[in-house]
Amino acid sequence: MLLSKSNSIQSISLLILLLILLLLSAQSCKQATEPRLEPELALTLEDVSCTEAWMQLKTTNLQLPTTINVLKNNTVTQTFSLSTHDTLLYIDSLLPNQTYKFKVVLTNTPQPTTNELSITTMDTTSHEFSWQSWEFGECGSSSLYDVAIIDENNIWAVGEIYMRDSLGNCDPNAYNAVHWDGTKWELKRIMFYTFCPQSTGNGSYPATSIFALDNENIVISSTSQIAYLKNGVQIKRECIPVSVNKLWGSSSSDLYAVGNNGNIAHWDGVSWRKIESGTTIDLLDVWGSPNGTVWACGENIYKTVLVKIKNNLANIVFEGTYPMQQVKNRFSDGLLSLWTNNKNFIYVLSPNNLYRCENNTTGEGRELYPYNDYFKGAYLRLRATSINNLFTSGNKSTITHFNGFSWKIYDELRNEDQLLVGSDVVDNLFVTVGEKYENIFNYKGLIIVGKK
Repeated sequence: MLLSKSNSIQSISLLILLLILLLLSAQSCKQATEPRLEPELALTLEDVSCTEAWMQLKTTNLQLPTTINVLKNNTVTQTFSLSTHDTLLYIDSLLPNQTYKFKVVLTNTPQPTTNELSITTMDTTSHEFSWQSWEFGECGSSSLYDVAIIDENNIWAVGEIYMRDSLGNCDPNAYNAVHWDGTKWELKRIMFYTFCPQSTGNGSYPATSIFALDNENIVISSTSQIAYLKNGVQIKRECIPVSVNKLWGSSSSDLYAVGNNGNIAHWDGVSWRKIESGTTIDLLDVWGSPNGTVWACGENIYKTVLVKIKNNLANIVFEGTYPMQQVKNRFSDGLLSLWTNNKNFIYVLSPNNLYRCENNTTGEGRELYPYNDYFKGAYLRLRATSINNLFTSGNKSTITHFNGFSWKIYDELRNEDQLLVGSDVVDNLFVTVGEKYENIFNYKGLIIVGKK
């Protein structure tokens, strides 16, 4: 009996061993027959300027880290260390309005390579503008604070303009808007409530900001209220939960208002709702990107902030105290204005510099102004249609234009007694507004128009 049992155990053990060998053999055969997955690389265009390109590199089945060569017209132009499967590649020192062919290859083997990507850089725009200016106001201190271009024959500027009445006396009731119809400027009165949130009283109080989506959707602010215009006619007004310094929107059901003490409010087509910003710094400008991200910036004395708004939630991405230590390619002054037209970058203006920042910035940004004291000084407003048609304006009636390759400052417009605080631009038309100092008791509203 014992011998029989021993033989049985040996037989079972042998059977198990044979099964294990069969499984290993099957796995070996499977591995031998399965093809080895080769690395794959794909290159797509993310963005392009007159002198730069941003390309998205996506890889699969690639062991990381590794090193890649970027080929421009079949010549190695840059070498990158690759540590992620999705990487944004940045190429500079290109020429405007030129076509280049790019591809990426691994350095340790000539294969595989990406597809060949053809990129044409943007052309520059012209610096040549003809300029014309107008002044408004007959009594006291008149000033214009913001402007919106609908088209070259339909422009609105807002602020406060004081004129004399029919008897020659100073009228205390201001005109708070002026409209260009292609031939002349006409003074307008937009009516606001005297008291908010009670929605009582009536008057043409100073207007602080304007934003126009089109001729049927024009919004104008005065402290903590909004007036709505359609085809040049006021259709309603309402109190909102914040005081307003600037307005921006992507549609008639998606409007943002920012103001002092970190105030932000959003209109969703039904009601205005306050958004908690997390800061008490005055917000001076607001602009949104095509992917739904909205940015706001501003300053108080010695403090500045950049706020990112997404899905009605605000997040402080940078807050600092200035004057800061001047650090190249990092915010070093108060943030006054911003603009963007894509999901990857925002452009932020300080009195001394203009920064291009990636959308994940925490204060980093490439300085776009040349290192030249002539270009540095009290710029207040930034507006553009694209990176090759960008304007700044500000103190001493200083206006600059970036055409994608070079800067132009318009010396013929500089005036020690003029201040420009608001602006707007379409392709071939730039309008900026502000005030002109006459004497200690008298300022005039100022509009400067540049046409190509």
